[in-house]
Amino acid sequence: MSVVRLLVLGVIRMRRQAHGYAVHRELLSWRVETWTSVKPGSIYHALKQLTKEGKLRAAGVEESAEGPGRTLYELTEDGAAEFRQLLDAALSSFELEALGAGVAFMQTLPRQHVIDLLREQHRRATETRDGLERLMPSFPRRDEPPHTQDLLALWSGGLAATASWTEALIRRLEAGEYAMADDAAAG
Repeated sequence: MSVVRLLVLGVIRMRRQAHGYAVHRELLSWRVETWTSVKPGSIYHALKQLTKEGKLRAAGVEESAEGPGRTLYELTEDGAAEFRQLLDAALSSFELEALGAGVAFMQTLPRQHVIDLLREQHRRATETRDGLERLMPSFPRRDEPPHTQDLLALWSGGLAATASWTEALIRRLEAGEYAMADDAAAG
């Protein structure tokens, strides 16, 4: 899953139209560099690639006193569909970078849909953690490096922390925390 594509599509969806520097500034305000490997160059590359693929289109030019005008981008129908697909994948992932990007945009989805995706993520993280823990007593074998058990413990611990955090987020969502996409329709 491409976290940078999700972030770029999501910021443009959120703003309706944005130029590359605005996307970059928005992501900096989220401190994205602390929880992803997304770099400024990858943001601009994603803009070009998404435009080439028909996921974004140029919507005009914003004049700038500091230099040439900046191309404003907006989502196409295909871009909106990819955003939704990437968001669903991110919210059911237990890879922290993807999950973090999913959480950043989860409010764009109906509450129960997010809860269902997070429950699936929790189930998979717990299942994988349990499988790793079952393997741990049998390591290291004579033909394997001694650090194998430490790696299994590291991965198991990370998955346990993710599962615990996800469980708490699910409870908060069930209690009504966050304004979700379907809350406005119901009110």
